[in-house]
Amino acid sequence: MILQSLNSYYERLAEDENVDISPYGYSPQKIVFSIVIDLNGKLIKFADQRREEGKRLIPRMLQVFGGAKPSGSGLNPCFLWDNAAYLLGYKPEDTKPERTLKAFEASREYHLSYEKEIDNPAYSAVCRFLESWNPEKASEFPELEEAATGFLVFQISNQEHFVHEIPELIQWWNKKLNSAGDSKKDVRGFCLITGKQEKLARLHEPKIKGVRDAQSSGASIVSFNANAYESYGKDQSYNAPVSEQVTFQYCTALNFLLSRENNRSLIIGDATVVFWTERSTPVESIFSAFIDPISHAGDESAKKKVEDLLSQIARGQYPAEELGDAETPFYVLGLSPNAARISLRFWYVSTLGEMIGHLRAHMQDLEICGKPDKDFAMPAIWQLLAETARESKDVSPILAGVTMKAILTGQLYPEMLYSAVIRRTRMDRVMNYRRASILKACLNRQFRLLKTSPLKKEISVSLDPDYPDPAYHMGRLFAELEKSQEDALPGLNATIKDRFFGAASATPASVFPRLIRMSQHHLSKLEGGAKTYHEKRIQEICQQLNDFPSHLPLHQQGLFALGYYHQRQDIFTKKKGKEATEKEN
Repeated sequence: MILQSLNSYYERLAEDENVDISPYGYSPQKIVFSIVIDLNGKLIKFADQRREEGKRLIPRMLQVFGGAKPSGSGLNPCFLWDNAAYLLGYKPEDTKPERTLKAFEASREYHLSYEKEIDNPAYSAVCRFLESWNPEKASEFPELEEAATGFLVFQISNQEHFVHEIPELIQWWNKKLNSAGDSKKDVRGFCLITGKQEKLARLHEPKIKGVRDAQSSGASIVSFNANAYESYGKDQSYNAPVSEQVTFQYCTALNFLLSRENNRSLIIGDATVVFWTERSTPVESIFSAFIDPISHAGDESAKKKVEDLLSQIARGQYPAEELGDAETPFYVLGLSPNAARISLRFWYVSTLGEMIGHLRAHMQDLEICGKPDKDFAMPAIWQLLAETARESKDVSPILAGVTMKAILTGQLYPEMLYSAVIRRTRMDRVMNYRRASILKACLNRQFRLLKTSPLKKEISVSLDPDYPDPAYHMGRLFAELEKSQEDALPGLNATIKDRFFGAASATPASVFPRLIRMSQHHLSKLEGGAKTYHEKRIQEICQQLNDFPSHLPLHQQGLFALGYYHQRQDIFTKKKGKEATEKEN
């Protein structure tokens, strides 16, 4: 299903005139120099093809014959392009000159073997150059030292195009590709993707590049590198029979998605996530901004557009002109590094309408009072995950993947997310907007989806004085006791929260009697209306409580934290409203 979807995506891109993607049998390569010769094969010069970008020289990307430079220790010359070792027999500070000379000779013989068949003056000029070139002359051209890390192509003097761009040579190459598969060494069979009898790929190439922390030279999502993984006498990738053309197409499509310039990928934990739709839609260019609006929204106008769209989605709207047809199939693929291979972390298939609906449910579950004005309607996943650990490097990579899956599928949030936030809150005694929103989202989704949920009612966005669980009101009471202490003893460096929050939320019976006795001391320091105000609020909350249990289970610890957060927000909301009224008067 994954390879089939990627293959279909490649075919869609190939039909799009606005997308530059390599056809089967070609690949984009970084060209640093061209070897300029005349029609007799005489060297004219080495022309620098790089361009300036700031203070750096950037290689020129050209589409050339064949795939990426094959790896391995064998001799593997490329057609009309290659590195300086193969085309010139030159490598600066060469530790294996014999190997370099053999590479040049292999390239020369490879090109000469096709001269009669091709019968083209420009190609014959290349052959004459390779016949007459002496690798020892390379040291006379100091500019070649800068060609050591890139590739070279051929060019006929006074012609703007390169030799490999000549129409006759392109026609010959395409004919060669179409006739490929007739060799006795080729393995033919039914392709798993197309169902047709075709030449099967021994290796799945080009290599996949762009997955964070995977091998920089590229890795594979389909490979067999030991006999233990082989069966029925089939070795290497013949165990997963896919034609060479389909292999090229799905790998090229995945590399297109992973390219930073195309804005079709994002990082979540250790997973590199790519996404696409079956048909071209506007959402393809903005989905990454939905998931991570801070990093991907661009300039201020783009951020405003993303925020407006998220706000519309949160309100239950579906702006089709900004997103695309709601019935369009939508795909999300999560990839993680695994030595020389790439692991599939998750695979999600839905429609745009369904996906947007799940994003809406996620935003509504997270919605809670006290949202900072600078925050988007939907916080980035990394912002939520950052609340589970002391440092970002300590965030579980597994947690990132399952949280993303829960958001996209509308399923339960991982229990690990909920328990990690509870643990962090007990350790550092911080209950902020994001932590409160995570706890609310996890508990409310459990209430909706689990018949066995211990909750009796969904948690509201703001304070609910009638919520039917005593743990919620214990959190409210703790907030009021803390506020009375702050008002009685202004300027405190530490409040009861810093000493007792963890114990009060887990074992309230061991803490609250002491806190209530302490509150009498704090209230005695207040005068007039302030004392009456605090006494009244504390009494109202205590009316919701019969006793203090010795232990609160995990779900009630979350309710305690939410009751505390809601009460604190209510206190300061009323305070701000009172100050605003006084200013108006």
